[in-house]
Amino acid sequence: MVRDLEAQGRLQQALIEAQEQAAAEMDRLIRDLSRQGLNPQQAHDRAWELVREKYLLLPPEQT
Repeated sequence: MVRDLEAQGRLQQALIEAQEQAAAEMDRLIRDLSRQGLNPQQAHDRAWELVREKYLLLPPEQT
């Protein structure tokens, strides 16, 4: 994926978009988890786990 985005000249923009999406999702999850009764630190930690799995720990690409 990185190679393809670099070849298209879109890697930097894709990274910025992914960062914005991850931050927005993190904020939403923290609010939702806080409403469910978690304290701020618990909500942050749980949201980070979920966002990290979705955006950072991607499955290996099939070649």
